[in-house]
Amino acid sequence: MKTVIVYESMYGNTRALAEHIAAAVRRTGEVDVAAVAVADATPELITGADLVIVGGPTHVHGMSWSTTRRSAVEEADTPDSLDPDAEGPGLRDWFHQVDRVHDTPAAAFDTRIDANPAFTGRASVGISRRLRHHGFREIAEPESFLVDKESHLLAGEEDRAEQWARSLLDRLRQA
Repeated sequence: MKTVIVYESMYGNTRALAEHIAAAVRRTGEVDVAAVAVADATPELITGADLVIVGGPTHVHGMSWSTTRRSAVEEADTPDSLDPDAEGPGLRDWFHQVDRVHDTPAAAFDTRIDANPAFTGRASVGISRRLRHHGFREIAEPESFLVDKESHLLAGEEDRAEQWARSLLDRLRQA
């Protein structure tokens, strides 16, 4: 089974979760697993995937824009606090290059501040909508993983991401 996890990350949280999700998938015996930044997620990589998981940070109530990505880079405490791919393309750019698929199973996740989603928004909702638009079949509701106001993952979120990954595989096997 081929699983591709595509992520956009500004401060490393979404990347860290993508890597935890990939590790959880590998522990189930699946060996063809890739966690890749949007810049490296070519249409060819997605072709033939049995499961595609896409995640990104929540910016201004939804998926990032080029302006919010630039602001995040400018607001970083130090260049070291940025993800290595922070200045690359975002998920909106990636979705413009994604080919239409037919019924490929998929799931969406985001990182967002630990507050009521009515106030923070959820990038995963927009990711989910775009996945469906491109012909992906969602196997789970969009998921949010939480960070504090200093953009650090809350305790236990990596474990929760791994549990979520295992639940995705269980749903896929039962389908």
